[in-house]
Amino acid sequence: MLVTIDVGNSNITIGLFKGDSIKGTFRMTTKIPRTSDEYGIFFTDLLTARNIQVKEVQAVIIASVVPDVMHSLTSGIWKYLHVKPIIVGPGIKTGIKLATENPREMGADRIVDAVAAYELYGGPVLVIDFGTATTHDLVLGDGSLVAGVTSPGIRISANALWNNAAKLPEIEIRKPDSILAKNTVTSMQAGLIYGCIGQTEYIIRKMQEEAGLEEMKVVATGGLGKIISKETTAIHEYDPDLTLKGLKLIYEKQGK
Repeated sequence: MLVTIDVGNSNITIGLFKGDSIKGTFRMTTKIPRTSDEYGIFFTDLLTARNIQVKEVQAVIIASVVPDVMHSLTSGIWKYLHVKPIIVGPGIKTGIKLATENPREMGADRIVDAVAAYELYGGPVLVIDFGTATTHDLVLGDGSLVAGVTSPGIRISANALWNNAAKLPEIEIRKPDSILAKNTVTSMQAGLIYGCIGQTEYIIRKMQEEAGLEEMKVVATGGLGKIISKETTAIHEYDPDLTLKGLKLIYEKQGK
């Protein structure tokens, strides 16, 4: 059993792999402070709920963009699962080349997404992660990650609306029935969703144009990526488990 952990700014996402199959995915909030024991008990309870014994866990691999949680998280894994987790970072084998100006600036989650998109869908490929931030990373046919674009995520944009405009309410983020909104809530929903669709299509087109690519695959992931990918033909694949699959692929490269 391989445990893959993606520590994002909003959520910690856990995947349980047995062979090539994902046996379960789970989420917990990142921003709540936890001790190593709290993390450890969470993982043991998680395994028990799936009828998995702790001794079946052979390895754990983590990609994190939140350094503050790592000491308690890794300590909890060591104390309760009895394995030393692999951390995605400088020096780890990934199978792709970071060809940006400063590779150390690249977030671990973006590297993992790029690995998964390239390995599973081929290159050139643009991988878009609709997370706290929306990221667009381009991997060429030779496996070089050459460029990335970062924009505010949909939730960040939504929070900016209702936190900075006194009369705008907090709303559910979803696509309204029509862009021709007739009330405040649907007008906000239309602006958020259709604005993101338009931004996504333009960034895809502009990145492809400036990279001089006749064709490229576009793969999306992230919780809100499902909403956007349904509304545009510019996105070819939506894979909600892309990051977890990428962690598995990176883990498999470490023994080779």
